Amino acid sequence: MAQSVPAGSQTYHHGDLRTALVDAASQRIEREGIAALSLRKLADDIGVSRSALYHHFRDKNALLNAVAARGFDQWLSMTQERDEAQVISATQRLKQFVHGYIRWAIAHPQLYDIMFGRPIWKHKLADEELKEIAYPAFQYMLKLISHWQQQGLLLQNEPALRQTQVIWATLHGLAKLIIDGVYDDSAHIDDMCDCAVAMLLSQHSDIKGHSL
Repeated sequence: MAQSVPAGSQTYHHGDLRTALVDAASQRIEREGIAALSLRKLADDIGVSRSALYHHFRDKNALLNAVAARGFDQWLSMTQERDEAQVISATQRLKQFVHGYIRWAIAHPQLYDIMFGRPIWKHKLADEELKEIAYPAFQYMLKLISHWQQQGLLLQNEPALRQTQVIWATLHGLAKLIIDGVYDDSAHIDDMCDCAVAMLLSQHSDIKGHSL
């Protein structure tokens, strides 16, 4: 027997329903965390039958992949727009990137955990849609760091790829410590970001100085 659609249900076009489902899932996750998300609750949230929901997402993992892909798309768009919005020095762009990364992560803690956490990546559950946006996001970070290396801000004797991995790991670690409450004084966030930038710049300066 076909499931009845809850009273007050809405009518969606094919693409609109998928977008509405991802929107509703993202909102529930931000409010209550991943554990609070289920396909049944999501169907109830937007007033559609579960059969309509399963037409777009076969299970919870497929939905989490879509939410994570949305997060990477938002992060990449924000980073690109900010990077292209103003004419500033390479040093200021580096500082802006570090601050922007950390501030975005702590503004979207639940989404950030989905994007980079164990539920998807540890168990190799990333689908092609997610990979198609997650990998370009990393490549954009690599492009920025390659540029800063060419500008003489970062180490010249280490590959740009390796520096990108280490810088990303540094920012990720700082973001997670803040999100998880280990660093719970928000007044220190900007100081920590400035310190991270200073350390990145000083490493290059120290090596350059020793080579003279």
